[in-house]
Amino acid sequence: MNPVSPLESVYYITIPEGFSFSRNAMHIDKSIPLPVQKKDSDAPGTFIMAELTPEQVLSGLLTVMAYEPHHKNILYYRSLLKEARPDLKKELTEAAILKAKNEDFELAEEIFLALRGFDPDDMVTVLNTALFFDQRADSYRRSELYDDADAYDADAKSYYEMALAAEPPLADAFFNAGFFFLKQRNFKRAKDVFETYVALTCDVSDDELGENGIYKKNRAQQILDDIANKNMDDEQFAKAYELISQGKEEEGLQEIRSFIEKNPDVWNAWFMLGWGMRRLRKFDAARKAFEKALSCEGGKTSDTYNELSICLLETGDLPGAKKMLEEALSKDAENTKIMSNLGYLYLKEGNPAQAAAYFQSVLEYDPDDKVALAELERLES
Repeated sequence: MNPVSPLESVYYITIPEGFSFSRNAMHIDKSIPLPVQKKDSDAPGTFIMAELTPEQVLSGLLTVMAYEPHHKNILYYRSLLKEARPDLKKELTEAAILKAKNEDFELAEEIFLALRGFDPDDMVTVLNTALFFDQRADSYRRSELYDDADAYDADAKSYYEMALAAEPPLADAFFNAGFFFLKQRNFKRAKDVFETYVALTCDVSDDELGENGIYKKNRAQQILDDIANKNMDDEQFAKAYELISQGKEEEGLQEIRSFIEKNPDVWNAWFMLGWGMRRLRKFDAARKAFEKALSCEGGKTSDTYNELSICLLETGDLPGAKKMLEEALSKDAENTKIMSNLGYLYLKEGNPAQAAAYFQSVLEYDPDDKVALAELERLES
């Protein structure tokens, strides 16, 4: 069954002579067909001109912005929206960010589509779109929906690249993209964009930067120092991550072991070693690598504790796994992946009530989490 296009709910009408909205409504060129949103109460194939409202027109225009941004009359439609809602971009941006924060991802994506159709040259909207896809990928990865997460990471990267190419340069694009590349463990690219951010802000006074700007500048420099001191932009490190990500674990492990010989105190390297071992189901060796990562400066992250818990769980150390998961959750209290893992741990302990409580907590943050829904359904049956 083919999905219904949002454009199918839009009529194109010609405003008849003598018809007008209220005195303060938009000024419409009656020679150009106007997109209007069908009302839910409209019977199929019916349209009553006398009941047309400005809201239907605004909704129809926004739908065209989102799903048909190359319409032959798009410039006229944009002018109507600008006249009717001078603050529309600000209103839509705030709405999209709020929807994304509440993980109402489908509606947030639709609003960002409309924003880009409304003003395709606005690089702030492009950057906000990148941040949205970045956040969505993180959410799916926490829910262990890895294929979906990878797809949205790819979308985020595409929009970050567009924002990075903006003229004049958009400093915040380089700051935010830096963290995206850090998460991807692409430390060489992270270094490049953070260096550009520092260069763009180096001649800006503290008064102009403000408290938040000063924090971001110092944070970027701190990350650059950390990357340089630990050789994390090393090509061998990047190659190891790429190989393991592609399922070539043995080749990747050779690269990361060679890197560790030269850089024994880099927690990320030990984490990557453990990650590769865990993917090969060599849980005891992975455990030792994650424990080493924890002992290195900067290694006590929620991800490290969570990965170590998986190894302990697989080798039968349930008390140790529980301790690691509780530590992970204390560092990242809204991480649904950790909550799910605690649910599975309590199932292994034979405590279905406590397991259900954790799966229910997952749904409080992500009502559509398939793993938690399936486990709760299984427990109830």
